[in-house]
Amino acid sequence: MSWHEACARRLVRHSLTKPSSEGGIAAVVSDVCGIHAQVMSAAEVSIGLRVAKVSRVDVRNALWESRELVKTFGPRGTVHLLATADLPMWIGAVNAIPPQPPRLAVSARMTPDQLDEVVGVIGHAVRDAELTVDEFDERVIAETGPWAGDLVVPGFTGMWPRWRTALQVAANRGVLCFGPDNARRTTYTSPARWLPGFTPMPAEDAVARLVLKYLRAYGPATPQQFAQWLTAPKKWASEVFAALGDRLRPVELDGVRAWLAADDDLEVGKRPRGLRLLPYFDVYVIGSYPREAVFPGRAFERALSRGQAGPVPVVLIDGVVAGVWHQKRSGKRIDVKVEPFRALSVKHRTELDRQVTRAADVQEGVASLEIGTVDAGKHL
Repeated sequence: MSWHEACARRLVRHSLTKPSSEGGIAAVVSDVCGIHAQVMSAAEVSIGLRVAKVSRVDVRNALWESRELVKTFGPRGTVHLLATADLPMWIGAVNAIPPQPPRLAVSARMTPDQLDEVVGVIGHAVRDAELTVDEFDERVIAETGPWAGDLVVPGFTGMWPRWRTALQVAANRGVLCFGPDNARRTTYTSPARWLPGFTPMPAEDAVARLVLKYLRAYGPATPQQFAQWLTAPKKWASEVFAALGDRLRPVELDGVRAWLAADDDLEVGKRPRGLRLLPYFDVYVIGSYPREAVFPGRAFERALSRGQAGPVPVVLIDGVVAGVWHQKRSGKRIDVKVEPFRALSVKHRTELDRQVTRAADVQEGVASLEIGTVDAGKHL
């Protein structure tokens, strides 16, 4: 399989060849193994560019009203929007990943018993409530002990209390997810309010299902690329792929042995076509490897941050990064500035106009477009 064929497959699976008009928001989010949501406005654009006639209001309704989506910690421990129906798989899979060496200093860690105690308090506290971390501080420390409040964890604005390292653990165990913001303050609640009575899928089944979903969205891929996407040990990932046996089939991707799901018979053209705008942390660029092929030439220097994909919004042409962009909003007006790395054809310029308009529609704004040099320090 050629690199161009691989790009064409990924674009189809990400609904970037043509926005999906069937299945709805949750189906598309499930197809791409979640949408990065560290920046919610970018997550809304990522979804809106993939689902026809969807605005940020529809995304918010899917998250907070119909609860088809859940906001929690996903791949790599980063904040994602996941399809609620996939939650049992995600919880089962992340708990199957072998533990990594701890990054915190010994003095900042909790013992296994202390961690279990804090997670238990967290789970009980959010069962029917939405709490901020400040509200958690008081409750966790009162129910466990002063040690939980020791300011020993490095945070964004100083030192955080010891117990806060348990937030992601609680999410991974299925007792915590994000709730709606309260006066711009982040809240947490119970995922059981989204999916009552859910239980994690058995580890082996969950990991197998996640691998197959990943390969449909980002394949062909290697076990090492899957490990990097998930932040898991490479040896473990290789063992997982090997255990799947004939459920996978090998593909030579430009001379490199990679894998697809055995029953994945998607037929695509030999070469992808089209221009797309992708916002901050769009999952297409984060999950697609190899990096030097997704970010060819100038893109490798301009559109990656210390080798990491995501911090820079990109222009995608024929499945690879071919420019960068940023926007500045003032009321309804959204000024979009694009820097392509090569001259745009008439067709690409027409597609760019449509993409800019579509991104503004998702955000309920009106766009103006300028093509020129982008200040690399300013992004969506």
